[in-house]
Amino acid sequence: MGVSLKDVAGLAGVSIKTVSNVVNNYQHVTPAMRARVQAAIDELGYVPNLTARHLRKGRTGILALAVPELGNPYFAELAGAVIDAAAEHDYTVLLDHTRGEREQEILVSQGFRGRVIDGLILSPIELEADDLRSRIHDAPLVLLGEREYDLPYDHIAIDNVAASRSAVRHLIGLGRTRIAYLGARTDRINRPAQLRLRGWREELTAAGLPAPDTLVAPTSGWDRDDGAQAMAWLLDSGRRPDAVFAYNDLVAVGAMRVLSERGLRVPWDVAVVGFDDIAEGRFGAVTLTTVSPDKQSIARLAVESVIDGLQDSERGPGTGSGSSSGRHPGQVADAPAGRELAAEFRLVERESTLGRR
Repeated sequence: MGVSLKDVAGLAGVSIKTVSNVVNNYQHVTPAMRARVQAAIDELGYVPNLTARHLRKGRTGILALAVPELGNPYFAELAGAVIDAAAEHDYTVLLDHTRGEREQEILVSQGFRGRVIDGLILSPIELEADDLRSRIHDAPLVLLGEREYDLPYDHIAIDNVAASRSAVRHLIGLGRTRIAYLGARTDRINRPAQLRLRGWREELTAAGLPAPDTLVAPTSGWDRDDGAQAMAWLLDSGRRPDAVFAYNDLVAVGAMRVLSERGLRVPWDVAVVGFDDIAEGRFGAVTLTTVSPDKQSIARLAVESVIDGLQDSERGPGTGSGSSSGRHPGQVADAPAGRELAAEFRLVERESTLGRR
């Protein structure tokens, strides 16, 4: 039989309630008492029963993370960061793969795993605001990415326009004047691709450089093949740039492959900047300059926002911490917008713009 709270209390000479307070990290325990109880915990090898702890609060101890594409290294790395952040709060993470399809995103957001999870972190692609207005599941929901919904759910994103401008500014500072953008999508203006295109255009205009549509290469997706096709299209059309800003690192990797095949040297003939700072970009034959979103911060903010929502629901209406992630059925239409939480980013300069030193 495993070690119990009673066993720890007996060895430490304290009440079971005091042991529970220490295990749950309640603040009102004195340092001396905490050290005494912790010594007993260490000696006996006591391990808290997290499942029982969650069940006593009417919870499962599971959060869900739903992303468009687990095969995309950015989302895989983000998922790892979310799992680590959730573990700090004694939560397990269930992963869902929506493929960026609206029907699947609706299914996930409406709580088809409602009896399994305590909260949901969702990175939507096609989901519409009306899809969320009809949401009746009351588990906390936190949204990731650049879609803006003006609904009572916390939203976490980086400033894609500012991040893109920093990438283009870097290229301009290196003397590049014909900077192409790879990865344009024209179906929705508030998608990340459009925000990054906007940043590209704004920074070129601010520098007095042309931002012609002829240097914008559309793609049907955002993988290596898409970057390769977009780069080949630009070169075959006779519109060779002296620099490329790609929607993400995968598009950039595909573009660099084509540049190499065509005998063009990166960065001397064409400099390349990506976005996401995935591991692949750090270990290529030419390492990739990239915009690096703070994935750890995004994960931490997302998990803490869900936890805030759960705690708000325990305290009841009007007593929350300011988080809007946890709403009861029927409140969405009349509730104020959730918090906009910004994560940091930085430009990581590598060989694809600077060359080997």
